[in-house]
Amino acid sequence: MRDGFRIMDVDRHVSEPIALWAEYLPAQMRAYAPRLAPFGPPEPLAERMKRLGEHALLPTPPILCVAGEPILRVPEVAYIELGLVAERRRELLATSGTPRGHLAEMDATGVDVAVLLPTYASYLVHNDAIDAERSRAYAGAYNRWLRDFCASAPERLLGPALLSRHDPEAMAGDLEQAARDGARSVVLRPNPVQGRTLSAPAHARFWAACEHHELTVLLHEGTHARVFAAGADRFETRFGQHACSHPMEAMMALLSLIEGGVLEAHPTLRVGLLEAGCGFLPYWLWRLDHIEYAQLRGEVRRRVRRPPSEYFQRQCWIALEPTEAMLDRVVTEIGAPRMVFGTDFPHLDHGPGMVDELLAQRGALGDEALRTILWDSPCGLMGMAPSAWPPAAVSDPAGQRERRKI
Repeated sequence: MRDGFRIMDVDRHVSEPIALWAEYLPAQMRAYAPRLAPFGPPEPLAERMKRLGEHALLPTPPILCVAGEPILRVPEVAYIELGLVAERRRELLATSGTPRGHLAEMDATGVDVAVLLPTYASYLVHNDAIDAERSRAYAGAYNRWLRDFCASAPERLLGPALLSRHDPEAMAGDLEQAARDGARSVVLRPNPVQGRTLSAPAHARFWAACEHHELTVLLHEGTHARVFAAGADRFETRFGQHACSHPMEAMMALLSLIEGGVLEAHPTLRVGLLEAGCGFLPYWLWRLDHIEYAQLRGEVRRRVRRPPSEYFQRQCWIALEPTEAMLDRVVTEIGAPRMVFGTDFPHLDHGPGMVDELLAQRGALGDEALRTILWDSPCGLMGMAPSAWPPAAVSDPAGQRERRKI
């Protein structure tokens, strides 16, 4: 506990080691294991200076590639800038590569439980240019590795299964495998993948399986993936693309689940919107309720049978940013029971003091709201009883050893 608060970090990331792919991919897929490679071919300095200007004299870090193709569509200048930030945070980034590192940092900052999300694996799995077999192979390899990663402290490290959306017919089976392997949640990108939105009819069996197995669905965007993303068709810089992709893809993902009838058809489904901020939500729900639903509900009456805000309040949660403008007013408007907290550790666009920043809002938010946001609400999102964690069976090392033998 930290200052009397139990804390669940619902948006924390692992830094997957490159070696995991050669070890965990099926033998027939190991030729597609990613490797670090130069960002681009060598070029004379004069040409580099003409192309990059003042950035030409700075090093471009190597980039993760498969068959010579980078897994990110990122501008080189942006990648240089990211490399500079990464160099300053090298030790912090290394911490996220091991369970011991995560637990040590969690202890230092007061985090009791962390939900661990992918970094590079999400880019490998969600790539419109690859086939379903390869996408699913990446997801399966990552999930097996993450299960081993979390096994040393299963009461503190929660690992959502990463699912491929390339083959809708296979998604329900992949989710059922994740449930058999002990996952309590899955993570998806909010973007369209292979031309299909989250509410595409082809995904119907998947959503039914999520509800049946009571698995939480976490939606998390990541800029520069090789799928369609808001802003990528208009802006060439990371500055522009990153500004758009996270909040706008979250807004459209929520709309897709409402407008497409997913939340109506599956009233006990739990959905978390992560790393998009929360400031847009009061406006977005107001618009969906008072402009679209008020005027056009007849158009979607078979799929949308109540104001959109009611679906959110019944089934959805959103992650806040501690330093957002008017955070106290958003918490009042949306309600602390629908808000959660994530540090995004160790990613470069969030600083290492996120827990401190949120606790600094104690006076503005009040202890009751802060306690709800830090523990009770994320427990609700993850389908856990706030007062019954860690469960005795999980926290007992001998019992855990017995389950692993089985």
